[in-house]
Amino acid sequence: MSTSDSGHYGDGVARRTKRLWTDEEKRSICFQTAAPGVSVAQVARRYAVNANLIFKWLRDPRYAPDPASVAPPAEEARFLPVEIVAEPRSAPA
Repeated sequence: MSTSDSGHYGDGVARRTKRLWTDEEKRSICFQTAAPGVSVAQVARRYAVNANLIFKWLRDPRYAPDPASVAPPAEEARFLPVEIVAEPRSAPA
């Protein structure tokens, strides 16, 4: 068996190491995705993590943000009911 078949890396080749995230780090990252106007992709880029991994964490009840702890969305623009009334004409002076 040659060294290229054995799965060992040659000299000067960087090895990939698997990052291990603590439960608290996962919760923190998942919580950041719940902020208004923030996408999972933005958070994933911030931490150099694949967005699919964050989606996987979000499906896990241990890491998904508690809905009660997430700030409610900002007040959105709404239409208000308006009643148009004819302006009373003043009498000639």
